[in-house]
Amino acid sequence: MDAVFAALAHADRRRILDLVKDSPGVKVGDVCSHFGTSRIAVLKHIQVLEDAGLLIREREGRTKRLYHNAVPIQQIYDRWTTEYSKHWAGHISSIKYRIEEANKEQHNGDK
Repeated sequence: MDAVFAALAHADRRRILDLVKDSPGVKVGDVCSHFGTSRIAVLKHIQVLEDAGLLIREREGRTKRLYHNAVPIQQIYDRWTTEYSKHWAGHISSIKYRIEEANKEQHNGDK
């Protein structure tokens, strides 16, 4: 679990996870293109995420594709969440996301 927390502690690594989650099978080069840092720096972040079990890299010839693995995050969630609190946490999260989306839409409408 320490490796998962350490991997999630960096904003660029969280961004990489978001990119991979939104585009399963994305090419490593495509992920690198979203960052202003060097390819090597992004590859190091990808390696940290792989070591934590959060990313899976598959080779397809010379191409490397990335996939998100949610299991380590789910294990952390399960460790500190009871069945009762899971139910309410899900509802509260849903409300939070709806409010954020409404605020975003309102903000975009003000422009």
